[in-house]
Amino acid sequence: MMDQPASVRRKRTQRDYNMGFKLAVVDQVEKGELTYKQAQDRYGIQGRSTVLK
Repeated sequence: MMDQPASVRRKRTQRDYNMGFKLAVVDQVEKGELTYKQAQDRYGIQGRSTVLK
């Protein structure tokens, strides 16, 4: 997915993420598997604080 041009990636509109999704993303960031920026790009998360808080 990361090798797609930006024009192909879809950004989500503002939304509520379910708890399982949030925990999975935070777990990947805390383990160092992804930076918060990589998580944003991979999952279409728009706000910086969505991942960091």
